[in-house]
Amino acid sequence: MLSFLKRYRELIIVAALLLYPFASFLTRGHLGRDPNLVDRAVLWITSPLQKALIWTFDGIGAAWNGYVALRGVQAENGALREENRRLRAEANELAEVRAQNERLKRMLAYTESTPGQQIPARVLGVNPVATLLSLRIDRGEDDGIRRGMPVVTPDGVVGQVQRATGQYADVVLVTDANSKLAVKVQRSRVRATACGKGDNKALQLENALRTEDLQEGDQVVTSGTDGVFPPGLAVGKITSLHRRNYGMVQTAEIAPAVDMTKLEEVLVIRTAAPLGTTIIPQARRGAGQTP
Repeated sequence: MLSFLKRYRELIIVAALLLYPFASFLTRGHLGRDPNLVDRAVLWITSPLQKALIWTFDGIGAAWNGYVALRGVQAENGALREENRRLRAEANELAEVRAQNERLKRMLAYTESTPGQQIPARVLGVNPVATLLSLRIDRGEDDGIRRGMPVVTPDGVVGQVQRATGQYADVVLVTDANSKLAVKVQRSRVRATACGKGDNKALQLENALRTEDLQEGDQVVTSGTDGVFPPGLAVGKITSLHRRNYGMVQTAEIAPAVDMTKLEEVLVIRTAAPLGTTIIPQARRGAGQTP
């Protein structure tokens, strides 16, 4: 017993000090007397302890409430971030669909206003071989596409079908170094030849007499005299002239009407096998097949 008292004497003293005011209040509180010296001493000793306990419990409660609230805010922020990512993805998809719809509307309007039959096709890939600028489309012989058919967009000339299989076709671009097409200057009606330079950035206007009327900014269109492309299709705009003081011809550089690096949909003009051709020779075809 003595060892128990020694071991827990501090706890017993504190409990006694705390219980004394309570017991005193129960036995004498109704008399309304003033606290004596013992009461004052007990209150003076226990007040700091009571304040410390209250502060501790209030702090623990506030911390717990803050932790619960923080967990709720974190969960809510996570849900909001996920919703934000989902909405951004949906917005990107809608923007892509809207852009595609606009392109298809332009293609539909072009086909309705242009005589002849056009077969719409989607670009599947581009040729990684720099010696041959070409692309692959998702239409082929099963859709009536044949080698030599011209390929266009509402903006202008793209190229010509090089090879067609059952469901696919390869198209050589007019910017390829082996491509040539008959053109004319829309303003002055000057006829010439547009040749690819092999860089997707420019065409070269050749075979125009030095005395012919050419100006920077002139629009160049197909003349239709090569038996491949119908007349009047946009080819590009003259950006610079190269006229020498001697010789019989002058040359010019043409900025293509179609950005070949951003093609996604094209139209194949369904015609009979053309008499002329802008396609590279058959022997060189294997060097640059579209993947």
